[in-house]
Amino acid sequence: MKIIADTHTHTLASSHAYSTILENAKYAAKQGLEYLAMTDHAPSMCDAPHSWHFGNMGVIPQELYGVQILKGVEVNILPQGNLDMTDNDFKLLDWVVASIHSPVYPKAGIDENTDAYIAVAKNPHVDVIGHSGLIDYMYDYEKAVKVYGEYGKLVEINNHSFVARSEGIKNCIEIAKLCKKHDVRVVVNSDAHFAYSIGMADKALKLLEEIEFPKELIINTEKVLFESYLKERKLRINSK
Repeated sequence: MKIIADTHTHTLASSHAYSTILENAKYAAKQGLEYLAMTDHAPSMCDAPHSWHFGNMGVIPQELYGVQILKGVEVNILPQGNLDMTDNDFKLLDWVVASIHSPVYPKAGIDENTDAYIAVAKNPHVDVIGHSGLIDYMYDYEKAVKVYGEYGKLVEINNHSFVARSEGIKNCIEIAKLCKKHDVRVVVNSDAHFAYSIGMADKALKLLEEIEFPKELIINTEKVLFESYLKERKLRINSK
């Protein structure tokens, strides 16, 4: 099993990443990807690009090296489920991953974290709940996963977590099992910080295979599933 879209990647606009969008797209083409989302960190992160970075994404072609480019962001979840970008900002983007990062979200209890994730799930601009198996930000997974499904959010199974957040993998497994239980769709991403990691999803896919996760719920393993979600997203945003 392979992915046809990588929807969480970084460029050197986030200064702890090391490749350009051209380099990422070229490697995505080499890997046989159909879609690539460019999702640098939103401005609250200390090394994130300026807000102008996101407002100027119209200069980027819709296709590079035969790969469709989704112009997006990894937006920061803030306390109470607020986000560090506005509705007007989101209207300029194709794709939104929402994640908790410790520099901008102080440690809180399970109830507070659960409320934050549920609030994010209800935001019509958000597509993906990013790497939410964080050991320091645990929440009521079952309660929130049900809401993710209700509001059409994709739950990310993040390949980079096996390296950068390995202590939370047991939480990722629990979340994936609950997605299977409640028929909630997932997306498998590299979270690449260098071009050579684009499309790398082996560990995340193995996790899903080990729990016999339904392939039809992994939306970026088949073009028809992914493009169906893109149409669904457009309808959701336009109906707001």
